[in-house]
Amino acid sequence: MSDCLFCKIIAGDIPADKIYEDDEVLAFRDIAPQAPTHFLVIPKKHYSDLSEIHQEDDQLVGKIVRTGAELAAQEGLDKGYRVIFNNGPEGCQIVFHIHMHILGGRQLRGPLG
Repeated sequence: MSDCLFCKIIAGDIPADKIYEDDEVLAFRDIAPQAPTHFLVIPKKHYSDLSEIHQEDDQLVGKIVRTGAELAAQEGLDKGYRVIFNNGPEGCQIVFHIHMHILGGRQLRGPLG
């Protein structure tokens, strides 16, 4: 989508601090980190929200989660980390291209809702 921030990052039109990239997924550090380690893992294919994910996308969703876990290990988050998918306006989704947040590097606190 031409007006999607993350699609522009994928296309190279907007810079990002990339930490992983392959043909299907991209991972980069959050521009406004909420923890010492805060990065996003996104599919390169545009999905506005989780309702657009279908059974044929199961392998891609698994790859997003697995990539996040592997990067968390590389980042030294062996004591734990938080995994978040914000979905829809009431779920605090701001960029409407699905993305998984990984946050860690300290004791995380607070309720999620």
